Amino acid sequence: MPEISSKGRQMPASPIRKLTPFADQAKRDGKKVYHLNIGQPDIETPQGMLDAIKNIDFKVWAYTPSEGTLAYRTKLTEYYNKLGYDINPAQILVTVGGSEAITIAMQACVNEGDEIIIPEPFYANYNGFACMSNVVVKPILSVIENGFALPLISEFEKLISPKTKAIIICNPNNPTGYLYSKQELEALRELCLKYNLFLFSDEAYREFCYDGKEFISPMHLEGLDQHVIVLDTVSKRYSACGARLGCLITKNKDVIAAGLKFAQARLSPGMVEQIAATAAVDTPDSYFEEVNKEYTIRRNTLVERLNKIEGVFCPNPGGAFYVVAKFPIDNADKFCQWMLEEFEYENSTVMMAPATGFYSTTGAGTNEVRLAYVLNKEDLEAAMTCLEEALKVYPGRV
Repeated sequence: MPEISSKGRQMPASPIRKLTPFADQAKRDGKKVYHLNIGQPDIETPQGMLDAIKNIDFKVWAYTPSEGTLAYRTKLTEYYNKLGYDINPAQILVTVGGSEAITIAMQACVNEGDEIIIPEPFYANYNGFACMSNVVVKPILSVIENGFALPLISEFEKLISPKTKAIIICNPNNPTGYLYSKQELEALRELCLKYNLFLFSDEAYREFCYDGKEFISPMHLEGLDQHVIVLDTVSKRYSACGARLGCLITKNKDVIAAGLKFAQARLSPGMVEQIAATAAVDTPDSYFEEVNKEYTIRRNTLVERLNKIEGVFCPNPGGAFYVVAKFPIDNADKFCQWMLEEFEYENSTVMMAPATGFYSTTGAGTNEVRLAYVLNKEDLEAAMTCLEEALKVYPGRV
């Protein structure tokens, strides 16, 4: 029998989705499963997006330009320039989801075998994108004790070598919810200028900042125009994960030109998605204000309940809709699977993502779990009661 490729063997499985078969079996067994494992919001998609799809009247479902339609890119500049990015449509490359924006950025900017530094824990699929792009991830550890703040710049410098080409940040962060401060971003700015590095800024959760905290992008910093590549998506902002539409933004003309060649190879992003997303830019601020209030309630509910459980520690995140919590357990992978396979409380259980999958360093995060607060307050309360009861009887409790 022919063998699969070495890359096929090396490609990591998603830690977010790998427990799905166990959850499916739990449901077949009649259990209610509270899904805190994946960032799929239950917030309704803006009506303007849905209406735009309903009102489509084209006669041919045609290819769009590889870089995205001019109408959509022009509309996007309205959104980003309200944020102070000062860009034009030529500096936007529309992608098939934020995931493709990341892979195109890696392939356009980093040579095979070169290195990208990423603070960990980080979005698990960065490992997969790096594998696809033949890029080496150099993790730099952030820790739960200080809420996963940016590691010291001196620690970054220890990792920098002639092969280092870029740093990736996700702000606000997935999986930790940490919101980077202006001071932290200024420090990264100096580092990128000193060593001539790209700074990839994954801003999928830009809208989700709490307690009046301000979102700062590297696009707001002086002197970084040729270094910054913003990676974005409509998935979280508009609760439109299934639209699979994102973009890459940079003022670096060489990166845009190189990225466009990769985009041409996959032909084009979807027409219907761009029509819907063009309408989405006009979503009123009131929509985001209500969403922010709802997520603040959910965050407070989850963090307060977690920290009341004996042996659990959970920092209070400044953004996104995730937390990483430390549990009194021997192994997060075993615990999360045990919850689905062997535990139930009042005929229910909780699905979570082991934090081990968000680290690149072997052995890191073994007693940590990521939880997404994408359920309503009532369901979160029930899920936390279930989790508290589970931790009382888990055989691997430490």
